[in-house]
Amino acid sequence: MLKVENLHVSVEGKPILKGLTLAVNSGEFHVIMGPNGSGKSTLALTIAGHPKYSVEGGRILFDDEDITALGPHERARRGIMLAFQHPPEVEGVRIIEFLQQVLVETKGVDPVEAYDMIIKKAEELWFKEEDLHRHLNVGFSGGERKRLEILQALLIEPKLLILDEPDSGVDVDSLSVISRKIEELHQRGTAVLLITHYGRILGHLDREKLRAHVMKDGRIVKTGSGELVDRIENEGFGRIFEEVEG
Repeated sequence: MLKVENLHVSVEGKPILKGLTLAVNSGEFHVIMGPNGSGKSTLALTIAGHPKYSVEGGRILFDDEDITALGPHERARRGIMLAFQHPPEVEGVRIIEFLQQVLVETKGVDPVEAYDMIIKKAEELWFKEEDLHRHLNVGFSGGERKRLEILQALLIEPKLLILDEPDSGVDVDSLSVISRKIEELHQRGTAVLLITHYGRILGHLDREKLRAHVMKDGRIVKTGSGELVDRIENEGFGRIFEEVEG
């Protein structure tokens, strides 16, 4: 479903991704791991179409369509969703109105019907109706922001959900419910690309279903099963890099 072919990406003239290749089939669960600065978030934002990230070579295919030159809204319409590492605050935009508009634009849902859908799903992520009349992410804790990102995913049910460090800045209880909802989306058929530099969230997920990749210096240097995650947790990235370079 997703094919990233020999991708080279720069930010403000600095090369970040240096020939990265990745394939994600429909309904699969992939994990991208690597130390800080390896290019994980750049990969996520480039797939989503962030204009700051300049594709210098290679291409991105989604459902056999070259989307390399498409804007982020066009990619979203095709079924790609990015859950941000640091969801921004948006003063003046109420959560309920934002989510209603999302459902109207992406799924053609009537606004009144959308309201009821949002309230019902929000309860599953510990949001009360009055919470949804707050401004988007304003004054939210890390856990609240990440739960709101997952709420959007549950409502949209994208073909591909990219999660950029969903476990950073999240309390234990929020991490548990976020993990359950990610599993729920995957079971419904959403392909997942989860990016993290440590495996805290993976302790809540079924590792037998995972395809794990390790990044270093803008490339994927090793791919394996969920056992690779265990190795990284026990031995660190250094041992993996020694094997690859040796």
